Amino acid sequence: MYVVNIDDLNGTERDIVSDNWRSRRMVLAREGVGFSFHETTLFAGTTSTFHYQNHIEAVYCVAGSGTITNEETGEVHELRDGTMYLLDKNDKHTVRTEHEMRMICTFNPPVTGREVHDENGVYPALNEDGSPIS
Repeated sequence: MYVVNIDDLNGTERDIVSDNWRSRRMVLAREGVGFSFHETTLFAGTTSTFHYQNHIEAVYCVAGSGTITNEETGEVHELRDGTMYLLDKNDKHTVRTEHEMRMICTFNPPVTGREVHDENGVYPALNEDGSPIS
């Protein structure tokens, strides 16, 4: 059994902060369960574009409000407490926050926690040892 409290991740390698968001990774590839699980806070008034070409991501909003835009179709959807979105087609998307948003996210394949978004907002698909997933 694995048990972790979100506050225990503060300031550790599982606590990733950018100008627009903070992601605390509760479950990573090293746990060996086939997905990763994160709590991500998107700061108020920010705009972030992501394109997870190598991962499927499900996101559940538990606080705050904003919008998500599908960059391929132009569709815009409201995000607020109780809204979930699934990036089942590796959708390039932009999230605009009105009020700080708290999101619960899962990734498949799981992230290792060491990935860095490239210039297109993409994470590489990595094994726990840092080698590319084939």
